[in-house]
Amino acid sequence: MDTRFSLILATLMVIAAPLGCADTDDGPGPGEVCDAEADSPCPDNFVCEPDGEGETRCQLPSGATCDPEESYCLPDLGCAEVQSGGNACFKPVQIEGTVSDATDENAIEGADVVALDQRRVAVTDVAVSDTEGAYALEIPVARTEEGAPIDKSFTLRADAADYQAFPSGLRQALPVNTSDATEQDGAWVLDRPPTDITLIPLPTQAQGNSTVSGEVLADEAGGVLVVAEGTDGSAYSAVAGRNGAYRIFDVPPGDYTVRGYKAGLQLQSTSVTVEDEPVTDVNLEVAEEDLSTVSGSISIVDAPGGAATSVFLVVESTFDEAFRRGEVPPGLRAPRTGEGDITSGFTFEDVPDGDYVVLAAFENDGLVRDPDQTIGGTGTVTVSVPESGNRDIQISESFKVTEALDVGEPGANRPTAVTSAPTLTWSDDSSEDYYTLEVYNAYGDLVWEDQMVDRVTGANQVEVQYGGPTESGMYYQFRATSWRDSGGGGDATAISRTEDLKGVFFFE
Repeated sequence: MDTRFSLILATLMVIAAPLGCADTDDGPGPGEVCDAEADSPCPDNFVCEPDGEGETRCQLPSGATCDPEESYCLPDLGCAEVQSGGNACFKPVQIEGTVSDATDENAIEGADVVALDQRRVAVTDVAVSDTEGAYALEIPVARTEEGAPIDKSFTLRADAADYQAFPSGLRQALPVNTSDATEQDGAWVLDRPPTDITLIPLPTQAQGNSTVSGEVLADEAGGVLVVAEGTDGSAYSAVAGRNGAYRIFDVPPGDYTVRGYKAGLQLQSTSVTVEDEPVTDVNLEVAEEDLSTVSGSISIVDAPGGAATSVFLVVESTFDEAFRRGEVPPGLRAPRTGEGDITSGFTFEDVPDGDYVVLAAFENDGLVRDPDQTIGGTGTVTVSVPESGNRDIQISESFKVTEALDVGEPGANRPTAVTSAPTLTWSDDSSEDYYTLEVYNAYGDLVWEDQMVDRVTGANQVEVQYGGPTESGMYYQFRATSWRDSGGGGDATAISRTEDLKGVFFFE
């Protein structure tokens, strides 16, 4: 190359360099430290604001589009899904409440609380209540364009040392709806009455025991039902948070097999020995075995046209004969979500190994299992998975389902607070000869009964004055069954009963 030409070219490059981009500092990028007084401190749509840790960085303000993997939202914002598509930075949505003793209203410190979606899958990590019994859970929920949470339902599970888990026994979790959230400083907050949880103390002889804790080591660990199953047939449970962590309270000394249950997830079990000290690091890993399919059918008789129901697989070790219920792992409901739509056949997909009780017509849908134990399809049905190596299991016996006796008060739709002995009411069964009435407390003890309630004529409902215990903070449920004595010889047949989840009341 000509020497003069090279010299001219080099000179031009030196002159042009200040005008180009190659050697120019373009300023900080997303999430990088910035100077708010600079002419162009951040890229478009970003703001130079404190990061809460002593630096100012380029971050995204409220309403700005974000990436969930690297959101760069301001510290008091989260990258949330937008209902219309994409993600944006908005204030978090939080469930806030307290955990207290149902008998004296004292705060419970150290309770574990987790939020579950309609599939019973945990959508939050486990929060631990403080000295005031307070807890807070940040829940993921899609937003409107303005950042308000869309309407979505969650339920809460709470466990604490020396207390009955909630929900369990007579008590069912009420839905918490995000449409009820109010915009407060820094967050959308749900703190309505359903977020305040009261726990019932265990009987004295069941208190003072140890804990078993660990992690479910799986990608989809949230909501796994973890059960410590004793060699004596006892069982104690917890629900794993979104990160897989769990803690089982009130486990007496003994030998246990710890198992995890969730549709679509096969986990290895592990054995532990519990003594006086907490047992930690009991981790459950993914197993290689295949999952199974369980199918069966129901027969709906003497019920309104169009009646439909739901079916559950309950972990057998947690099944309580007195309450006729137990723990249901995530995904082991048919259908998995929504209103019950089973009118004949049902199928459970991706069922993990274990022993289960099959429950039909358990929810408040106007139907119950036929209580007539003299005919087929009315007894308790269990299924082992796999069944003799078979992973496509067909339940041979059909479940018979009939119309329920509708509950009036107390407990028509949810547990009812009472201050004095209530009048128990339910709808009249027009073909009965008499009723039996039983009242159970939250421990499953039969505390009061009337085995001969006269039939009703000329009225639409039956009324009986409750004459049992009235312990403050205790929950009770009444159960009525209608009987037909066709021959008049005392060999009566049960024809219907009140629904499984209704008729619950408690004394304030």
